[in-house]
Amino acid sequence: MNILYVDLDRDWRGGQSQALLTLRGLRAAGHGVELIAARKSPLAQRAIAEGLTVTEVSRSTLRFSAAKAIRRRLSRAHFDLLHLNEPHALTAAWLAGAHKRLPLLFSRRILFLLQKNWISQARFRAVTRFLPNSKAVAQKLVASGIAPARISIVNEGVEIPALATAEQRTAARQHFGVSDQEFLFGCVSFLVEGKGQEHLIEALAKVREKHTQARLLLAGDGPRQAELESLTKQLAQENAVRFLGFVKDVATVYAALDSFVFPSEFEALGTALQTAMALAIPCISTVCGGLGEVVQDDRTAMVAEPSGPAFAAAMLRIIEDPQLRERLRKAAREHIQLCLSSERMVENTIKVYEDVLQRK
Repeated sequence: MNILYVDLDRDWRGGQSQALLTLRGLRAAGHGVELIAARKSPLAQRAIAEGLTVTEVSRSTLRFSAAKAIRRRLSRAHFDLLHLNEPHALTAAWLAGAHKRLPLLFSRRILFLLQKNWISQARFRAVTRFLPNSKAVAQKLVASGIAPARISIVNEGVEIPALATAEQRTAARQHFGVSDQEFLFGCVSFLVEGKGQEHLIEALAKVREKHTQARLLLAGDGPRQAELESLTKQLAQENAVRFLGFVKDVATVYAALDSFVFPSEFEALGTALQTAMALAIPCISTVCGGLGEVVQDDRTAMVAEPSGPAFAAAMLRIIEDPQLRERLRKAAREHIQLCLSSERMVENTIKVYEDVLQRK
């Protein structure tokens, strides 16, 4: 198969990580792949560095430039499918009239109903197959009027990395100024409404009443940073909470942690949580949105309601029960390897491609 893949996001988020893993996996499986992406976007730069064929388009006229690029590539080369990884890519493909020439597949990763205005509905009618990343997202599509026959769930997956060595762990903790005696919680997530970092700050204040060695790393940037920093000061936790901002080498964060905490109130699936589980880090998570499809309470992770008291109780248990931590480590990594690896994600994507072409 030859696949033209389009992602026009200018930033690097979970969807762009999935795009690169998909492109890499498709190429490894012997399929032809090309990417259309925003000029100098992190995805474009990383794909180029890996030797993938990339057409970069203007950031200032993003969707119109991408529509021209799609028309140009379809006129000059044969593609079996067009995979659109985010909404701007779908708009560009629709503007290019690509749906009149080949099947369009559209990845969906957000827990919102589809928009009802006529332009949005026209775009969605052009989609041959929707690829939600979880059952929760699929349910939103059905509630928006999409026929189940046009929906194929493809869970996002993560690479299964080697576990951090003792030397890597020591170096990572020294990098963040954390001693061996301190217990380090951490979260990797954007600082936006619904991600729930305020629950962690409130929980840490409670935990430190009993365990003064507990600390928290918050990796990620976003519009709520000032608000969360203010809460940290209000609760007198400035010396225990560290805001890292955007971290390019996020592996260093994971390597330093004793436990990963994910208090999201609204999540389609959660690749940051999956990564922590793949790295055998004991995790505490909510089951909001699609997270219940990732974790199993008291087997692969601790489950808590998105609130300060609930996370405090779970964090105290994690600190005080080494056997629990060890059990969670093993079960979490095994679960990701079996069900939510990037290899499984690519395999499932290819199965959807084959099904679409067969039906065509």
